[in-house]
Order: sequence, then C-alpha cells, then structure tokens
Amino acid sequence: MLVTLKDILKIAQAKQCAIGSFNTPNLESMKGVIAAAEELNQPVIIMHAQVHEEMGLCELEETGTIMLYMADKAKVPVCVHLDHGTDLDYIKRGLDIGFTSVMYDGSLLDPKENYANTCIAVEMAARYGASVEAEVGSMGARESGEAGGESVYTDPDEAYRFVKETGIDALACAFGTAHGLYLKEPKLDFERVKKINSMIDVPMVMHGGSGVSEEDYKKVIDCGIRKINYYTYMAKAAAEAVCAMEDKTFFHDIAVCAQNAVKDDVMKAIKIFSRI
Repeated sequence: MLVTLKDILKIAQAKQCAIGSFNTPNLESMKGVIAAAEELNQPVIIMHAQVHEEMGLCELEETGTIMLYMADKAKVPVCVHLDHGTDLDYIKRGLDIGFTSVMYDGSLLDPKENYANTCIAVEMAARYGASVEAEVGSMGARESGEAGGESVYTDPDEAYRFVKETGIDALACAFGTAHGLYLKEPKLDFERVKKINSMIDVPMVMHGGSGVSEEDYKKVIDCGIRKINYYTYMAKAAAEAVCAMEDKTFFHDIAVCAQNAVKDDVMKAIKIFSRI
C-alpha cells in the first residue's frame, strides 16, 4: 500500500526503530526490496535519486511510474520517495507523477537559499499531500561517488531553526557518515545526534547508511534516527552474486540472480533497522 513518509515514520516512532530506505534504480532492485519487506512484514521506503537520472540509469517518469505501481500493490506500507532532489523543478516532476515524499537537498547552497528553497518545496508538496525531507550540514561526497568537499557536521542550533522555520517532516543530519563505499570505518558523532533529537520535533534521517556496523546502527537508532538510507552495499551484493555465477550466458538469469541477492541483503538490513 502506498503511504507518505510522514505516515511511515509514525510507525518508526511508535516502535522506536528505523525504516529502511533503499534506492531502486531498476526493476530488479524494486522487486528485491519489496519482496524482502513483504517477507518480513515490515514497512519500507523505495527511492529514486535525481543523480541516477544524471548518470543515465533511469528517467524519473519511467522508473517512478513503476515504483508507484509496485508500492500500491504491495502487502506492506511503502513510501515512494524522491531522494536528493537538487532543483525545485525536478521535485515538481516527482510530485506530478505521484511521489508521496520528496527530499529537497540544498545542503551545498548558501544557508539562506537552502532555507528559502526548502520552504518552497514544503509549500509545493503540501498541495499534493506529500511529505518533505531536507538536509542541514553536508556529507561531502555526493551519491554519484564524486567528491563534494569535506563533510560539514550538522549544527544542533541550526537544525532547530531550520526545522522550525521550514516546516519539514524529516531532517537529514550529517554526523560522520558518507555516501558510497567506506575506505575506512566511519566515526559517528552519537552525542550530536542525541542533542539534535532533543531539540527538534521531527524524525531524523541517516544518509550514507551502507557499511555501518550493526552496533552503530543500533546506537544511532537509540539516539533518534528513524530513517536509514541504504544502497551502495545492496548494489555491491548484487554485483558480487552475479560475478560468482558459473553460467552467465543469459541476461534473464543474471537479472534474477541480482534480484535475489538484493532481497537477501535488504532482509538483513531491515532486520537490524526494525529490531526483529
């Protein structure tokens, strides 16, 4: 069933857990993620990132329509989320086709411009009944894997002002994670997360969730994280499974292998995030 981000995060708040949020740039990843959620009877978020279209992976209107169809017929609550929308026109395109949640990412902009554009995104999403996530601070590297400068940790006071003035439904915070593969073990600032959580009245989001230890996942959830974005290591698991195949003659066999590997990896992640 198709739900909004605000609705699905109410479940996380009630259960004091986190909802897994997975980028699904192709049919195999969509089917693998939703199958994992249905088997575990847990809510899930599937995402399309703007950068995926820029990388030539999939167009928003093509993949988004399929995501919405699969979410609507799923046996568990599914939010269809636009991840890291960096311009308002792109966000409007997602809302026009039915996305129930969007993330406006102005984290690399001047703070005043980030505030202003986020407010516009909130007002625009409200007309569609959709939720809005936004970010204060920056994790440096972008989802494409390209360097984007040093991580700028989220300032708790700035987070409080940002949430209060923009009216967003969820806040993405920078506290030591990064997008892509970790070259060394991430050092997470748990006290920063706790402080921000005590000052704001909306759920917090962890980006760069792949590759974090199970112990650290549990800690950040205890600190107030309610949505964990996860993609890189899911995609890596699928690639490794395909590489290990003895017979790679037919693409359909490769696709099924990748889909099953996505499901297995996502099930492991959901079990940790949902504490089951």
